[in-house]
Amino acid sequence: MKKLGFGLMRLPLIDPENPESIDQDQLNRMVDIFLERGFTYFDTAYLYHQGKSEVAIRKALVERYTRDSFTLTDKLPTWIATKYEDYEAIFEEQLERCGVTYFDYYLLHSLDVKRYAETSELGGFEFVKKLKEQGKIRHIGISFHDKATLLDQILMEHPEIEYVQLQINYLDWDSELIQSGKCYEVATRHKKPVIVMEPVKGGYLANVPAEAVKLFKGYHPDLSVASWAIRFAASLENVFMVLSGMSSFEQMVDNVSVMENFVPLNDDEKRIIKEAVEIIRKNVVIPCTACRYCVDGCPRHIAIPEYFAIYNERKTFGPTPVQVSYYNNLTKEHGKASDCIACGQCEEHCPQHIKIIDALKDVCKELEAED
Repeated sequence: MKKLGFGLMRLPLIDPENPESIDQDQLNRMVDIFLERGFTYFDTAYLYHQGKSEVAIRKALVERYTRDSFTLTDKLPTWIATKYEDYEAIFEEQLERCGVTYFDYYLLHSLDVKRYAETSELGGFEFVKKLKEQGKIRHIGISFHDKATLLDQILMEHPEIEYVQLQINYLDWDSELIQSGKCYEVATRHKKPVIVMEPVKGGYLANVPAEAVKLFKGYHPDLSVASWAIRFAASLENVFMVLSGMSSFEQMVDNVSVMENFVPLNDDEKRIIKEAVEIIRKNVVIPCTACRYCVDGCPRHIAIPEYFAIYNERKTFGPTPVQVSYYNNLTKEHGKASDCIACGQCEEHCPQHIKIIDALKDVCKELEAED
């Protein structure tokens, strides 16, 4: 398979504020060009787009192409199940939503120290092994958001795991919080191929500071800034797939154009990326990727990723009235940052380990002061 996978987490929307309003026509066009250019890997999950991603890919892909023409990955939401029987019910619902009889790859979704313990106790690993024996999945994997030492433990205790999905991008590679590089090394040592998620860090690495843009464009005037991030991940030897959450037809065209005849980074390009990392790190405030795991279950319905995006823009490019206006518009249908009751469920679900409660206080000070 070619190394680019279609991540179905940030699909095109008709209404930008409604994650369920997937633009099906545009998605169909994106799927068409993806397959036309020789790419076959699609990645969805039970909770993406509030449960609508699986349905959308059934309509765009499964109902329009033969089953042997594509590879479909789905994930078991480990934090939802409270008993073993929940796994069965969720999996059957996923098959129905997607309109398939099996998944090529199936992951235990978003394991960290807490979810690993809970999944082990409920029998999640035994469940996916049973699915493989029954032919309902072809390959067993995990997606992982924690320290490299825990990943090492999981892979030692569960040699049946065939691959690992990791957050890898050039900004997080040396991060002691995300530990992209260290986790990659652990997976490689265990001889587990790696699927990369968040290569563009939720779109953040497509919108880098002007000084970094100048570096990239100075070397490759015709390549997009985002393509550098995709190629960084794809250049790693043990990476067999790089997922990109493409939100528009234009993003799809850009990505397939770069990856259709993939060329790994050379030494000059690696040096430029290191320089860009230093520039970017001077500007980032809240390292949110807009994965939206924090939003589900928020008792105050706070639009956390949107508020963080406004805050980061304000800190990076300076304050403007438009930022406050956008914030105020969002608060008409969502809780304000100041409505946070510090229950902590958002922090529990955040793959970036952001101190969301404290960050919302900063948002409040910055944006509600001008309300």
